[in-house]
Amino acid sequence: MDSDFSRGYGPNTESDFGFAFNDSNFSDRILMVQIVPDSKSDGEGCSSIVDWARKRKRRREEINKENDVDVLTQREEEVLNCNMLDTEDVLAYENQDEEAVAMAEESPSSIAQTANHPGDGEASKSTDSSTSMDSATGLQIRSIHISSPILAAKSPFFYKLFSNGMRESEQRHVTVQIHASEEAAFMDLLNFMYSNTLSTITPSALLDVLMAADKFEVASCMRHCSRLLRNLPMTCESALLYLDLPSSVLMADAVLPLTDAAKQFLAARFKDITKFQEEVLNLPLAGIEAVLSNDNLLVASEDAVYDFVLKWARIHYPNLEQRREIFSSNLCRLIRFPYMTCRKLKKVLTCNDFDPELASKDVLEALFFKAEAPYRQRSLAAEEGNASHHRFVERAYKYRPVKVVEFELPRQQCIVYLDLKRDECNNLFPSGRVYSQAFHLGGQGFFLSAHCNMDQQSAFHCFGLFLGMQEKGAVSFAVDYEFAARTKPTEEYVSKYKGNYTFTGGKAVGYRNLFGIPWTAFTAEDSLYFINGILHLRAELTIRQLVL
Repeated sequence: MDSDFSRGYGPNTESDFGFAFNDSNFSDRILMVQIVPDSKSDGEGCSSIVDWARKRKRRREEINKENDVDVLTQREEEVLNCNMLDTEDVLAYENQDEEAVAMAEESPSSIAQTANHPGDGEASKSTDSSTSMDSATGLQIRSIHISSPILAAKSPFFYKLFSNGMRESEQRHVTVQIHASEEAAFMDLLNFMYSNTLSTITPSALLDVLMAADKFEVASCMRHCSRLLRNLPMTCESALLYLDLPSSVLMADAVLPLTDAAKQFLAARFKDITKFQEEVLNLPLAGIEAVLSNDNLLVASEDAVYDFVLKWARIHYPNLEQRREIFSSNLCRLIRFPYMTCRKLKKVLTCNDFDPELASKDVLEALFFKAEAPYRQRSLAAEEGNASHHRFVERAYKYRPVKVVEFELPRQQCIVYLDLKRDECNNLFPSGRVYSQAFHLGGQGFFLSAHCNMDQQSAFHCFGLFLGMQEKGAVSFAVDYEFAARTKPTEEYVSKYKGNYTFTGGKAVGYRNLFGIPWTAFTAEDSLYFINGILHLRAELTIRQLVL
């Protein structure tokens, strides 16, 4: 029998005791299930306990925001203690988000039977559980024959109930209290604890059983439900529902594979957020976290991620104080500040949506990372391998990050460093191109672009590097530029091309065959230009003359 809690009780095997479920021949106790009607505030309009739990969760969030402790206490009592039993007879086992209530009593004398029982001369098997009404509480009662060893082996909740050494643990009649919306799921759960199978296959019913299994601490059933749900077709709606389950369910190890699958589905579905911008803007917080935690997110730059998160937060949290709180608790860790441009980092420091202290901390951390040597940056990224959020891992940006060193005197000048991975270069063949993030000189934006193109005589493919100016302003620039690349065996930068050009907005200039060799030689395993799988490029720009 599968023991679901690490106490060492029972062999670790899966046995089918379905034949014994609700059979008095194989039972030592009677479970009296008190069914509490769902109150209007909790159950009205809810077709399942999942709907009920989500409605209660939203209500709790609203109460917390209002900081109304009195209202919170009143409503908690309404949900958890409706028609509460006498406190001397109740044993409560709290499971974070939901409370399971149990009681043991000497005899069900106060219960008026409304269902037929087998006669005294008949066999004592009672697989048809009886339904009755408790005259003292007015609650509907369902009586089920149970085997305490079977339930105790599957559930710490029942193990504690049957073995706490108190008077209640020795009684034959044991009572648990559930809501009416939980009844079907609870019966499925009890049946699973005997047979290790579920008859229900619909997503909503499986979620109901999952919630009940969490409430009564049946980890094997939670794993089973999680596995069945993972095998069903995933949709955006179902993925978001899985991520919006109560916190006690989300934190359970048995449910992690399901929530991981939901996150992976959303990350893959919205990998290119530029194509689904409106859909992603409408996602709840759990969905945004799944999408923006993706290392392979296709986005122009981390600056674009920052702008998108800011837009999403202003839509979903119009109140400034709440927006600052959600940035501090959830959103800032989704933004990889070390890969933002310095110009955008300056804007972070002055952005009113951020707590100033938090903004300073994130920007300083980003600047320190940018100042680290490349090997140290790779080490920091590797250390985050198993972390849920990757601050130092570079995404698959459409515009590749660059490092820039700027000089104002004796003349305006900048040195730009661009690194490309071998795989990125291989993917350029036969006619692709990749762009760098923008960098600025003299108040104007420039960019680098690497191409796979044909040489001047169209004889073979080769690697080209170009320099362009963004379409901003009416000013033209006369610029001296030089391209260089690290080269084996010295691994020093070696100049490959020099030129000068008068730039106007949208224009680009460069060299079609930077290395003077065919593409096959450039990308070969023994290539002189890839050092540990990285192509290191450098562009030096100097403004010679401003042309008005």
